This record gives sequence, C-alpha cells and structure tokens, in this order.
Amino acid sequence: MKKLPCLLFALPVALSLSAALSSLPAQAQTAAAPVTRTQVKMERDEFLKTHRWDEYSETWMLKSGVEAPASVKSRTEVKAARDVFLRNNKWDATAGGWLPLKATPRDLNGMTREQVKAETDQFLKTHYWDEESDGWLEKSARDRKAKAKP
Repeated sequence: MKKLPCLLFALPVALSLSAALSSLPAQAQTAAAPVTRTQVKMERDEFLKTHRWDEYSETWMLKSGVEAPASVKSRTEVKAARDVFLRNNKWDATAGGWLPLKATPRDLNGMTREQVKAETDQFLKTHYWDEESDGWLEKSARDRKAKAKP
C-alpha cells in the first residue's frame, strides 16, 4: 500500500517531463542540464493542482473550472473529428480497410447502437489522435498486426 502514492505521481511526472523535453529543439536536448528533483516536484505539484485521478476511467482528468491549454483540443472536438470520419467512410471487412462513401455522408443516428460501437471500435483500432497535427492519423498495417498478436 505504501507504493500507491509513488505510482500516482509517476504518470504526471513522466508526462510533464516528456512534454518539456519534446518542446525543446533537437540541439538543445543534448546540451540541456538534467532536470533537478526540485523541478520534478514543482511540475508534479502543478499537475496535481489541475488534474484528478478518475478511478472509473483510470485516467487523469482536468479538474472542474480548469481550462486546458489553448493548443490542446477538447474531448468534444476530438470526438467530433472522429464522427466526421465515420460519417464519410465505412469499414469493409473483406477489403480490410476503410472505404470512402461516394454518396452523401451517413446519418449515424440511423444506425443501431451496436453498429456504431462496432465501427467506432474498428476506427480506434486503425487510427490514433495525433497532438502535433491536431487530427486523427491512420496507424500503419504493421502497427495493427503487432498489437493484434498476443
């Protein structure tokens, strides 16, 4: 039970460190000084001020009243982009890929809940959200096969 607090702080520290390092130019990363323990603690404390752990979804959630950074799209915007893709494309199991619909976009409200869930699951298997491009990108076939293997 004593290790639980350490686990709760490991994720935010890792996220904040990766975000900090990814924003630096490539040349500066090699010459950058190591992050001090004090800096890590400050970043962790800042993260905990704005986020809470949600047991149900097992993810970190923004606390109510806290605004996300301007460059980050909201969950609603990400889902809307996914729904636009699902309206304009259909999964074809025989072809093993997404086929664009030539006619008008589909009405997802006309589909059964099971159909929407099946297509959404298939979409999440073949696509991922990319923060840098602010859009959904298709996973390579190699990535999908590697994840499918037990």
